[in-house]
Amino acid sequence: MRKVLRITWREYLAAVRTKGFIIGLVVAPILMCGGLIAMKVFEGQVDTTDQRLAVVDRSGVVAQALVQAAETRSADEIHDKETGKKTQPAYLIEIAAPDKENPERQRLELSDRVRARKLHAFLEIGSDVLHPGSDPGAGCIAYHAKNAAMDDLRRWLSGPINNHLRRLRLSEAGVDESTVKDLFRWQPVEGLGLVSVDEETGKIKEAQRSEEGAAVGVPMVMVMLMFMMVMMGAVPLLHSVMEERNQRIAEVMLGSVAPFEFMMGKVLGGIGVSLTGAAVYVIGGIVAVTRMGLGGYVPYHLLLWFFTYMLLNVTLLGSMFAVVGSACNDAKEAQSLTLPVMLPVMIPMFLLVPVIKQPLSAFATSLSLFPFFTPTLMLLRQSTPAGIPAWQPWAGLMGVLIVTVLTVWAGGRIFRVAILMQGKPPRLGDLCRWAIRG
Repeated sequence: MRKVLRITWREYLAAVRTKGFIIGLVVAPILMCGGLIAMKVFEGQVDTTDQRLAVVDRSGVVAQALVQAAETRSADEIHDKETGKKTQPAYLIEIAAPDKENPERQRLELSDRVRARKLHAFLEIGSDVLHPGSDPGAGCIAYHAKNAAMDDLRRWLSGPINNHLRRLRLSEAGVDESTVKDLFRWQPVEGLGLVSVDEETGKIKEAQRSEEGAAVGVPMVMVMLMFMMVMMGAVPLLHSVMEERNQRIAEVMLGSVAPFEFMMGKVLGGIGVSLTGAAVYVIGGIVAVTRMGLGGYVPYHLLLWFFTYMLLNVTLLGSMFAVVGSACNDAKEAQSLTLPVMLPVMIPMFLLVPVIKQPLSAFATSLSLFPFFTPTLMLLRQSTPAGIPAWQPWAGLMGVLIVTVLTVWAGGRIFRVAILMQGKPPRLGDLCRWAIRG
């Protein structure tokens, strides 16, 4: 055991003393959260250049209403009320007379004006938009732009157009809009949790407002932190073992320690690196969010589960990466075996969204009980406000523990054979045979 600890300490110091480790601690969360940071930093960077829209209204009842709605918006919404600074672009509506003889030519001419940047976009309103019939083209509203899918002007248009069409339909039906003053009022659906009983007082507690920070932010942060710790502690073991193998350092080490002790020293060193990184991020994150007044978002009840899953995950994957490193002679050979070992790391990352949306579904439950996915997906499900049955984390933990023990045992048998072999390219069949026969 003393020899294993010496190897562990050596591996740990070799990792944490480097500038790369310090830089990685700072850069990794920036890379992981780069999109959110960029959105926050540049949320005020909006192009306020006025956008001109040509409207071809074949119905003859919508265009003028759009002009009035755009003028009202320009007067009330596009300037900061305190500073008077322009914060959004104005929408300038240009009414184009419909070309009844050759509508295709008119579309081409307007498209050319958009390409020449004389127009931002053009809108074509079908002749039967007020009462759409069997002809879908006559009741269609078509918005043409270079990037119509992500265009804010297109999203804005739906409100004024549909509200005006509703008013016209009411007028035709002989209903005075003033008698139904709340007809066009949009009432949002407020998301709340469940009502509960206070255990101390016995009184009924009101339901708390459901927030995206708790529903999505907390689970994603926990999973991303788990992913970073695996990448920091387990993945580097492949190149570390392969480098010492090729430089014949491993042969010298094996003169005084057993192959299994050598492998476990490497894996425990990776665990130490992961624990150091996790401690920095968890403590720093708690301090940061507490100072920002968001301490209620910290899932203190999940921290023990997080560290338990992380230790088992790094041990499981670290032993697999160490085994691959012991069997490879160069980086090219390592690339062919890296993908199968990375699958337990990458596949759960592709499943985050469906699991977050329905954490209690059979799909999410079954995947989270698969031992190679449990540390990531079970932690993700536990982090959601929905909650999961109490037996599932324990069942998943037992599964991971059993698979980890078997993987370390089989990895030690492979490591013992592969670490001293030279020149022979590794194959998955050989690794499986060594795991069984030793």
